[in-house]
Amino acid sequence: MRGMPFWVSVTRSYYRGAAGALLVYDITSRETYNALTNWLTDARMLASQNIVIILCGNKKDLDADREVTFLEASRFAQENELMFLETSALTGENVEEAFVQCARKILNKIESGELDPERMGSGIQYGDAALRQLRSPRRAQAQNAQECGC
Repeated sequence: MRGMPFWVSVTRSYYRGAAGALLVYDITSRETYNALTNWLTDARMLASQNIVIILCGNKKDLDADREVTFLEASRFAQENELMFLETSALTGENVEEAFVQCARKILNKIESGELDPERMGSGIQYGDAALRQLRSPRRAQAQNAQECGC
């Protein structure tokens, strides 16, 4: 990473082992949109292999100053298998929705077995063994059935 700006190496450390990421660009800045390919490459290289990525076009409230069209960003998201939302940090529009969609997708991957909280590097983990039993009733039921010989 020699020769890279400090913020790039620091930012890359945030991806390590992540289960989810929001890639945010400014709809009023072509430069931020053009950087998405690099950010996406970093996320996919450095995070969990099953990372959930949501593309967020921010500053939706500044539609009159738009440099990146909804359609253009939507195509980029589709081509790269990303979920896509336009948001406004100023008004709060779709901000919570972005996090909810990301969390829901991660939960779906846990339930389908694509992500395993028990595996190191999955990007997620249970904090307390008692909570693990509460959050994974199917696993607990299967384990109980094996222990009792049912």
